[in-house]
Amino acid sequence: MSELIHRIKIFVYRFAETKPTYLLLKRDQGLEAMWGPLQASLGFGDKLETAIRQHVREDIGLPTPERLLDLEMPGRWSIGDEEVIEWMFGVRTEDIVRPESMSPDWAAHRWANFDDAYRSLGFELDRAAVMRLHTKVLAA
Repeated sequence: MSELIHRIKIFVYRFAETKPTYLLLKRDQGLEAMWGPLQASLGFGDKLETAIRQHVREDIGLPTPERLLDLEMPGRWSIGDEEVIEWMFGVRTEDIVRPESMSPDWAAHRWANFDDAYRSLGFELDRAAVMRLHTKVLAA
């Protein structure tokens, strides 16, 4: 019997002049010590949108986002007896991320334009998600 694990990946973006830039985060160690979006586990009974808002506020110190953009591309994969489902969302901000207000889980952060963000992301699913977000943001 496999264990089902839900995770959320939150791609925070803002506009610098007329072009979107994307927040990239890096953990301080381990497999996830590469550039990526805000990510967190979704606990049993957690509501998806509530958890996203909470992690944006608590993990990176940004005000609670009002509008979430569902990227409509959940990722699903298995590792041994664990099955992981990742829910991808975009969140727009106009605020500045301050290192002192971030969770200590994050060793570094930076804002990147689309080309840099796409090249820097460590997982193919993350690159596909930022491409979808970029397309949706430019189309709006």
